[in-house]
Amino acid sequence: MSQQGNKKTMIGLVASDKMTKTVVVEVTRKMRHAVYHKYIQRRTRYKAHDANDECQVGDRVLIEECRPLSKDKRWRVKRIIERAV
Repeated sequence: MSQQGNKKTMIGLVASDKMTKTVVVEVTRKMRHAVYHKYIQRRTRYKAHDANDECQVGDRVLIEECRPLSKDKRWRVKRIIERAV
């Protein structure tokens, strides 16, 4: 019996779509610097599964956590929030 809890979701920009059925999504977050107390931006890049190959570079997408699909792909594109111009 498998237990399904709440899956993590993140919003990010598609940075690369050169792979088949895979996109690289860049998620930006703001954090406070430990010493200088200024807010700085940190980015993390995730490989996400795009089953229909419909994402393009610059799209804003919602990704959700899933089972491991390959060596470093553990996210899937849930929906495209905003298309690139």
